Amino acid sequence: MPLLDWLNKQDAVRTVQKVPYRLLEAVPKLGAGDPDTENMLIQGDNLEALKALLPLYAGKVKCVFIDPPYNTRSAFTHYDDNLEHSLWLSLMYPRLELLRELLSEDGSIWVTIDDNEAHYLKVMMDEVFGRGNFVANVVWQKKYSPQNDAKWLSDNHDHILIYAKNKETWRPNLLPRSEDMNARYKNPDNDCRGVWKPADFSVKTYSATTDYPITTPSGRIVNPPKSRCWSTSETKLKELILDNRIWFGESGNNVPSLKKFLSEVKDGSTSMTVWTYEEVGHNQDAKKEIKDFNENTVFDTPKPEKLLQKILILSTKPNDLILDSFLGSGTTCAVAQKMNRRYIGIEMGDHAQTHCQPRLKKVIDGEQGGISKAVNWQGGGGFHYFRLGETIFDESGAIHPNVRFAALAAHIWFCETRVPLPKPADSPLLGIHNNTTAYYLLYNGILGDRRPQSGNVLTQAVLDSLPKHHGRKVIFGEASRFGKPRLEAENIVFKQIPYDVRAV
Repeated sequence: MPLLDWLNKQDAVRTVQKVPYRLLEAVPKLGAGDPDTENMLIQGDNLEALKALLPLYAGKVKCVFIDPPYNTRSAFTHYDDNLEHSLWLSLMYPRLELLRELLSEDGSIWVTIDDNEAHYLKVMMDEVFGRGNFVANVVWQKKYSPQNDAKWLSDNHDHILIYAKNKETWRPNLLPRSEDMNARYKNPDNDCRGVWKPADFSVKTYSATTDYPITTPSGRIVNPPKSRCWSTSETKLKELILDNRIWFGESGNNVPSLKKFLSEVKDGSTSMTVWTYEEVGHNQDAKKEIKDFNENTVFDTPKPEKLLQKILILSTKPNDLILDSFLGSGTTCAVAQKMNRRYIGIEMGDHAQTHCQPRLKKVIDGEQGGISKAVNWQGGGGFHYFRLGETIFDESGAIHPNVRFAALAAHIWFCETRVPLPKPADSPLLGIHNNTTAYYLLYNGILGDRRPQSGNVLTQAVLDSLPKHHGRKVIFGEASRFGKPRLEAENIVFKQIPYDVRAV
């Protein structure tokens, strides 16, 4: 398979291994809605954020959608979209590697891009995801009128490159049948099986055995069109006529058609690869959606909610996990919330807080823009807001000395339960999850000093001093003086720091 090469590619290939694992620190005042939600909005560099997510979500994301900078050599307010070509490729490669690791085996990734980098990106994604996992290149009509000041041709489309983690097992969902599609079905003969529509009874693939004359009820003799033949044998045709599945027209004089009953067709339609603005919206629709919650600063190239709705219909089902690591104005998470999908959104810079957070809060409060009316959105749900914190490990693999008890406690609790701690931890008992399992952390001399008898090592004295819980106990510490039988007798699962802290 041909591979794409560029200046400093080898550095880009090694980038993922060099990125440190960082803590995810919750910012409760910026979250909203249901405190038990797993939805996440993360502020920070998406490469480091993706690496931080790896221990928690590797192989669990059903759909990745990203709308990266297009490298169009024009200055955008919120992104540096003027990267030199090789730098752009080096930016994308390690992020695609991490996104691949986060995808589930039955997952898919959808990437929007324009002509400037689309063909280079296709070759790069062939390398990262495997050329055999390429699904399609969708063409989205993003503009509805020509730009008369265009120097060459007026560009009115973007690409959406689609790859499956494993194309042999991944299949897109069907699109819901529209009212227009169903309106094509009638019932002129009052068939008890319901409405139907006529389908061509001839086929292109010629076979002499199915090239025969048919006598219509009116007595007219008809033959298949030139170079075509009928779709079934004479014997099968007689069976279909007896079952009232052949239509010769109201007068009985027409060329035969096969009756296709709505009740027997598949419950949906297969998506095509050209998506018009009438179907999924255009850039101006998207800008209007953003202005509804932020009139001061609007992204230059937002995506309309209808576009994301179609992607999520094709790629996910309710409660599946969606990830967007170039969140922009927050459209992906807004649509996922309205469609009852779980989501993780990552956005760098202050506009994670100035654009994404207020938009998602309004969605939870029941805003009625975008696809809200189409999906009967009434509000609800929630999300947690995170920022990237300290590096977890130092160069020797130990917990970094700058990581304090409360930060490590929050990280461990989230890794184990998938929800943030409701308040900063100030006790070795971090909390009891689902009223069943208690989580403890012995770290940083939380019990008063660092000696084994009263510090970071699980001993009888330490156990006696811990807040009591009669159910299952998960205890993180530097070491344990209890053997396996004693741990089992006490209903304790011991996890050693740093080896069992999930960031490897």
